[in-house]
Amino acid sequence: MAHHIVKVLQANYINHDVKRFIVEKPAGYFFQPGQGCYVAINQPDWKDKFRPFTFTSLGDWPYLEFTIKIYDEHKGVTNELGKINADAELILQDAFGVLQYKGPGVFIAGGTGITPFISIFRALRTMNLMTNNMLVWSNKTSDDLFLEKELEEMLGDDFVRIFTREGVIGFMERRIDKKMLIDIIQDFGRHFYVCGPKDFVSQISAHLVTLGARADYIVIDQK
Repeated sequence: MAHHIVKVLQANYINHDVKRFIVEKPAGYFFQPGQGCYVAINQPDWKDKFRPFTFTSLGDWPYLEFTIKIYDEHKGVTNELGKINADAELILQDAFGVLQYKGPGVFIAGGTGITPFISIFRALRTMNLMTNNMLVWSNKTSDDLFLEKELEEMLGDDFVRIFTREGVIGFMERRIDKKMLIDIIQDFGRHFYVCGPKDFVSQISAHLVTLGARADYIVIDQK
């Protein structure tokens, strides 16, 4: 597996626990929207601790972008990423991932499961192919949102925000269950893209199949 040492060009928080990293792009480095790679911090105690993160940039951009949730309480790789700034170095492996766009459909994300969808949406927007795509994004509270304005511009009324732990006027406060899927989606003959924590992906996928979605039309990625 190839390793690429790259410099961090920019690093900044875009909400209370999500940090955006702009890093150098190795010559000839290639990935598809929806893919990610294993990343480590190029420091003695961390250079062998690789974790998977999704690209939120596009393949033709001159740099790579990662949008990463920082877990301070875990004292692990993301906690350490929360401390680094421009001029730090990361180690990247080659791109991987199976979450690829198959056609218009419904994207269902739990928390930072939104990240592979960001690159896909940005690619679709450049090709004027956003029509007939919907995003259903579940978070604990409104404070967990990021890139909300950009998503609104791309999706308009097809951007559905759901909060599980906070009542916010104008938005839904409940967990995604079969009844909610029926209310929001109605047509289950479309492609579905599901990404988030393992239990979230498993439950949503099971609900979709029960409601008539074709199993081979459901593309999943677990975080």
